Amino acid sequence: MLTAKTKTGKTICLGYDYKRETLLYFRNREEFICPVCGEDLSLKLGNQRIYHFAHKKGSVCREIYENESVYHMEGKRQLYQWLIRQRIPSVLEYYDPEIKQRPDIMFKHNGMKYALEYQCSTLSEDVFLKRTQSYIQHGYIPLWIIGSKNIKSKRNSILSLSGFDYMFLRESNQHQFTIPSYCPEKRHFVILGSIQPYSTKNALAQVDTYPINSASLDGVLHPKITNKIDIFQWNQIVERYNINWSFHPSPEKKRFLYEIYNHGLNLYLLPPEIGLPVPQSLHLLTPPTIWQTYIYIDNFINLNSGDYIHLKDVERNFNKRIKRKEINSRNILQITEQNPFMAVVEYLFLLEKVGYLKQDGKTIFRMVNKIKIPKSNRERDELKQVFFQINKKLLAKI
Repeated sequence: MLTAKTKTGKTICLGYDYKRETLLYFRNREEFICPVCGEDLSLKLGNQRIYHFAHKKGSVCREIYENESVYHMEGKRQLYQWLIRQRIPSVLEYYDPEIKQRPDIMFKHNGMKYALEYQCSTLSEDVFLKRTQSYIQHGYIPLWIIGSKNIKSKRNSILSLSGFDYMFLRESNQHQFTIPSYCPEKRHFVILGSIQPYSTKNALAQVDTYPINSASLDGVLHPKITNKIDIFQWNQIVERYNINWSFHPSPEKKRFLYEIYNHGLNLYLLPPEIGLPVPQSLHLLTPPTIWQTYIYIDNFINLNSGDYIHLKDVERNFNKRIKRKEINSRNILQITEQNPFMAVVEYLFLLEKVGYLKQDGKTIFRMVNKIKIPKSNRERDELKQVFFQINKKLLAKI
């Protein structure tokens, strides 16, 4: 713990940079108690860890609040100082007795009350959701920031994101999805944006780093995301991923391979219009290649130029796949209104932009050009080269 009360009524916050001599003075003259449970605390001034308060062994409060690493304590201390430097009213380790929760930092900004949780250890989805909902119900805006050490970078903007990482996904005022993280060792924020999953765990993302001394709160809450993606890199990643899993497919993917085979399709000979990145695909656990192939089979495969596609039919087919667990959705805990079908809607509009569909009314599309299925590797490569070259600028803005 970094905050304690004295038996004379003072509050001591170690979020400030006290000198050791000053804290020794306090320790020799004051008795410290926990603001939550009222039990006695000791002021620890060792050389191995940062200065902190500690409960005695056996305390229930100790089990709840003191399983913190140095990384965590130093991180929330730096975040507290960062807010104070911006003259944002903040309280470190504020305890709200009404909801019996203690966010790492409570602060007020633009007339709103925030609960900042700096999370460095794994947390169950149930606990995360319960805390988030409790904050919202009592007038707080939750701001979850994950410790940067939890973000696993593979190479060239390719990240391995777990279900725990996705819990930190939040939406900015520009309706962009980001994951904010902070590293106390390097003293910088790492903001993930333009997150495009190509598998359940892996994604291509824009990774921006902001030193804490030059970062603003608004810049973290609502970062500017360019939404640019290297479509050629995306294509290479997706192709490599498809080859890797096809050698040892899971039962779910075996079912997918069997179905496309029955429709005369080949995983290695899919057209470039299948497996494209769309922002709302974050709502789907199923890789884009698979769910977009299902969209093609259910709605396009037997259509010719001039035929119509009704959005309600597409949604009905999509929901059947969801029900049969052939397409699986991702529960994004901090997004209140979720509709996985929006990924499909975005995909249809993308197909319109690249010249295959034409919107004809609010809920009707007309097929302008039939998607061509390549019959050989050479034809596939030629189709992809032409498609990505023509649509390079368009696809980069996704």
